[in-house]
Amino acid sequence: MRVQTKHYPKNCLLTVMDRYSAVVRNMEQVVMIPSLLRDMQFNVHGHRAQDGAPDLYNYFTMLKAIRVDVDHGLLPREEWRSKVADGRASEAENEAAKTEKDEEERILGQLDLEAQFHLHFSSLHHILTHLTLKAEEVTRTYQEIMGQAK
Repeated sequence: MRVQTKHYPKNCLLTVMDRYSAVVRNMEQVVMIPSLLRDMQFNVHGHRAQDGAPDLYNYFTMLKAIRVDVDHGLLPREEWRSKVADGRASEAENEAAKTEKDEEERILGQLDLEAQFHLHFSSLHHILTHLTLKAEEVTRTYQEIMGQAK
């Protein structure tokens, strides 16, 4: 049985989301031993990442978690807040998030709804595209480690 898939325009958010999910699924299938990614850093244009930058294992777990949200939707706001309140987020993160939220609300209060939509839409498009590239790089680096580089 052939499954019909809908083709969307190149810059459609659904296309970007589908591509992200597919690339991360591929990364999950290729990376059989995620622990090999610990303490490995991205090499950007032949230069090593800055000290304190997340290692590839952290990216691997983050990209997988985001894929679940992209595929299945976000937790309801109340569940997310209770998760944060359970101590999974540090005090500094909570303060930074509050400050960021206050600043965002101030800026968004000045914009009309259409401008807000375009701002968030383009930001989401940009972030998903960036995360897709990171997932491809994690996969490529893992393949190099395992000697499977194409």
